[in-house]
Amino acid sequence: MKQNLASKIALSILGVIEHVGLAIITVATVIAGSNDVATMFAARTVALTDLLLLFLYLEVLAMVGLYYRSGKLPVRFPIYIAIVALARYLVLEMKSLNELQLIGIAGAILMLALSVLVIRLGHVRYPYGDGE
Repeated sequence: MKQNLASKIALSILGVIEHVGLAIITVATVIAGSNDVATMFAARTVALTDLLLLFLYLEVLAMVGLYYRSGKLPVRFPIYIAIVALARYLVLEMKSLNELQLIGIAGAILMLALSVLVIRLGHVRYPYGDGE
């Protein structure tokens, strides 16, 4: 009985910490996105890297929203964020990267895309049960 009560208390505390963390992530993402939009308006120009950065913010917010709706975090979302982040890095640093670095980043993007494909195929071939 004591272990059951202790587990419930621990889970409650962890749940509160989780919600506070998600709230902090949401607020920080909105602030960062707002700052970048303000910078674009002040500069009166929008570059491809700016758009990719906004997509990163949008993906983070979508990930938080999905977690709040379903209580689950699909592993695909962080992979999507990593793909966009690598693409943004590639666009930003393209002139200063050598061929091997370009191939490495492109290979990393390809591996991440293939991992999403494998995960999706795994979910279709081996779907979760109702309680999972």
